Amino acid sequence: MGKAFFGFGRTFWTANGVELFERAAYYGTFIALVIFLTNVVGYTDIESGWIGGLFSALIYFLPLFTGAVADKIGFRSSLIIAFSLLSFGYFGLGFFPFKIAVIFFLVSIALGGSFVKPVITGTVAKSSSEELRAKAYSLFYMTVNIGSFTGKSIAKPLRTSLGVEYIPYYSSILAFVALVVVIFLYFPKKETVKREQKEIKEILLGMARAFRNIPFLLLIIITGAFWAIQNQLYATLPKYVIRLVGENASPEWYANVNPLVVVFLVVPITHFAKRVKPVTSIAFSFLLLTVSSFTMSLYSLFGSPLSIFGYPVHPITLMMVIGIAIQGIAECFLSPRYLEFASLQAGEGEEGLYMGYAHLNTTVASILAFVSSGYLLDRYCPDPKKFQNLSAEQFHLIYSKAHYIWYFYSGLALFAFVLLLLLNKTVFSRKK
Repeated sequence: MGKAFFGFGRTFWTANGVELFERAAYYGTFIALVIFLTNVVGYTDIESGWIGGLFSALIYFLPLFTGAVADKIGFRSSLIIAFSLLSFGYFGLGFFPFKIAVIFFLVSIALGGSFVKPVITGTVAKSSSEELRAKAYSLFYMTVNIGSFTGKSIAKPLRTSLGVEYIPYYSSILAFVALVVVIFLYFPKKETVKREQKEIKEILLGMARAFRNIPFLLLIIITGAFWAIQNQLYATLPKYVIRLVGENASPEWYANVNPLVVVFLVVPITHFAKRVKPVTSIAFSFLLLTVSSFTMSLYSLFGSPLSIFGYPVHPITLMMVIGIAIQGIAECFLSPRYLEFASLQAGEGEEGLYMGYAHLNTTVASILAFVSSGYLLDRYCPDPKKFQNLSAEQFHLIYSKAHYIWYFYSGLALFAFVLLLLLNKTVFSRKK
């Protein structure tokens, strides 16, 4: 195990280290994925929306099953398989940027990535004492955010200096480094990997049982709308900003505003939100999301670059950053209370079963986010390669309604807010 550092042994720190590499690799490519699929591979906005949505959905859905596989074959073997698949997938994505090939490599990335989370969270739990468990998960959460922030930060200069086609190679290098670290440093003790093992059939039966609970299923769908709007940081923002502002714009850095806000505000907001009911906190998060998306549309009110402290700032940049910051605040109100409210919809003594499937709202969100984005981009902010030698007037005419995209997501958030309140009065359980 090695010497303890801050109360945790080598296995704990190694697991968190490879998690950081995996998150940086994932978000580095994910923030650029829709641009890569359209500009490099040649998919349309609609096609890249479907592909991006299904890829993201697999990332969140597959851990239900790969977690069970990891329990059987062991955490060390699982991580070696995971990072081998990730290294191979990211490299293949960059080296074979062809329409059929990229599907195969994205599945490889999704499968590899789906092993990582259940193994790392399992390691964090089993390599920390009961007294240090909260601290252990806090450090893990910090690691995830650092990896996300770093991956997107580096992706921007790579895209502008080398080209978006080189970003998968960057992710492949990070995944390979993590593989080497696992091979030479990750040796969990046998008791670290002992967990209750579930068969695939048992998982499917449990899912069917949970989804027959209508209030629980409706809550997953409604909160799925929340994460679908949040996912526009990856589905819409990259293409939208680059097409309207230019190749030197920084959607990767704009997206980093979200984790920064969450890291700094989640603790005080969580403390405040404990004073209200879970449904009130969740409903308020949807109101904030309504304001957030509407704020992103307001750049159309400004006709020229703005000056902030003497520096010229594009109106789209300013409104996106403000909107994303509000999204981060909204996340702080929803995330800590969602599982609490979801558990209230479970039958007596079935809370554990239901919590195992509560995260599937992100699977719903992935498909809704990317598919809707593909159609909206195609309609209101189309690929400029469709047009040749546009004059300034023609460009303005074609993209004059691009901000309508944010009206749609603002409306979706407002609809979810109203639906949540109605269902809370009629369907949702509020038992204590």
